[in-house]
Amino acid sequence: MNTVLRLESVCKSFPVADGELEILKDVNLSLSKGEGASIVGKSGSGKSTLLYIAALIEKPTSGTVWYSDSDVTSASDSSLAALRKEKMGFVFQNSLLLDDFSALENVMIPLMNTGVRKKDAQKKATELLDRLGLAERLDHRPFELSGGERQRVAIARSVICEPDIIFADEPTGSLDEESQILIENLLLSLVHEKGLALLLVTHNEAFASRLEHRYILSHKELRAYEE
Repeated sequence: MNTVLRLESVCKSFPVADGELEILKDVNLSLSKGEGASIVGKSGSGKSTLLYIAALIEKPTSGTVWYSDSDVTSASDSSLAALRKEKMGFVFQNSLLLDDFSALENVMIPLMNTGVRKKDAQKKATELLDRLGLAERLDHRPFELSGGERQRVAIARSVICEPDIIFADEPTGSLDEESQILIENLLLSLVHEKGLALLLVTHNEAFASRLEHRYILSHKELRAYEE
């Protein structure tokens, strides 16, 4: 299996008035294509910080971040931005869709930003949204969609450029139970069908248990979940 992401001895601290606040200590994690890993932990334990470091949004205080066998820890901001755009997809608790654009346009935009022609982007986005059960909602703007529908659009947007990995931060946190299950099934099917990697941060223990690798972040340290 091809390793997509590897964290080695990652630590993260933030400056405070009387020194530094340590959030993460000696975190190690490896994730390959076709695999999913979940991270659970109490609020404030540093789960989102860890996700942002893995997604190259924040830099660790120390340690190494590897992406597809390349050390990207000290890469330039522009290089990291290009890597995120071309190789990564993101799904958050709030869908973060663009309010002034339709569901179809929200999914087309990332593809067009890579240089794909509008006609081709429209075709690919339409086919993907159709597959996700949104064929009748293409022209609806976010405020006209339900929470579950908005998350499906967000997932379509995250995979439209065929990334290597999806980072999901509480993607079902604001949904009802029926919508939660739908989004869980959708994400997992895409991971296995397309051979993507998935790094999930969640409070949802049932969702976390469905992934191949399960971790708990507690007292700054990441450890494998044990039954």
